Amino acid sequence: MDSPGNRNYTTIAEFILLGLTDDPVLRIILFMIILCIYLVTISGNLSTITLIRMSSQLHHPMYFFLSHLAFVDIGYSSSVTPNMLVNFLVEKNTISYLGCGIQLGTAVFFGSAEGLLLAVMAYDRFVAICNPLLYSNKMSTQVCVQLLVVVYIGGIFDASSFTISFFSLFFCGPNQVNHFFCDFSPLIELACSDARIPAVVPSFTAGSIIVVTVFIIAISYAYILITILKMRSTEGRQKAFSTCTSHLTAVTLFYGTVTFIYVMPKSSYSTDQNKVVSVFYMVVIPMLNPLIYSLRNNEIKGALKRQLARKIFS
Repeated sequence: MDSPGNRNYTTIAEFILLGLTDDPVLRIILFMIILCIYLVTISGNLSTITLIRMSSQLHHPMYFFLSHLAFVDIGYSSSVTPNMLVNFLVEKNTISYLGCGIQLGTAVFFGSAEGLLLAVMAYDRFVAICNPLLYSNKMSTQVCVQLLVVVYIGGIFDASSFTISFFSLFFCGPNQVNHFFCDFSPLIELACSDARIPAVVPSFTAGSIIVVTVFIIAISYAYILITILKMRSTEGRQKAFSTCTSHLTAVTLFYGTVTFIYVMPKSSYSTDQNKVVSVFYMVVIPMLNPLIYSLRNNEIKGALKRQLARKIFS
């Protein structure tokens, strides 16, 4: 393939996001639905962070990580949802070349951080259930902070691989991205330069994070299951299961959709299906996580009742 320098093409300065649909009625309906979802996402996750910070009963490693999961969910949804809402209201939604790279990097950063956080939370449950006597030492404040640093560094590393690969590509037209945000796959299809190496690097980094996190989660829950089955007390089993069900639900939702997008062969699903699944794991799941953890967790419900009682009677 000829190098970009040997061509008379003009580098494009902006991209056009085609969005989810061209139907004007459906666009208004989707705008209202996704706006409501986004408002619930922001309020639900902010409430989770505030409740955990205010309630001394929730100052434990599990809730420390949960508060950061809520923060990541806000960032993950906010990286694409506001722009998607604009897309429903304008006839042609454009995003600058730089803005597209920033949106891509932001979405990848928060998406990777979410996967890594879910793995860290699985390890936390493993230590709590399988080594309860050593829990305070193995999950000390210093260890929790170190694990969190690894999570965010992993997110930065993955996001950097995507953004560097994106900015190394040459775009000379067309500039219509068949998606509601600057996803890497449809952008690769628009590149005029050789995209083989830029496509491989981010695929390797993202794939490595998925493999490592899934391995940690699988091993952690294998040991948790073995430990629970060895328990003689029915009450002990139920308590152990109850502390894991919320996390398992969140893991299933997140990795189920990620597997559909990034693991299944591209020929097995259409671009429209890709868009729908992307909406689910980038917009809907960040809304569901605080609901999953609050509705299935007695400690959070108890802390919420105490905080409400203080507000009412103060």
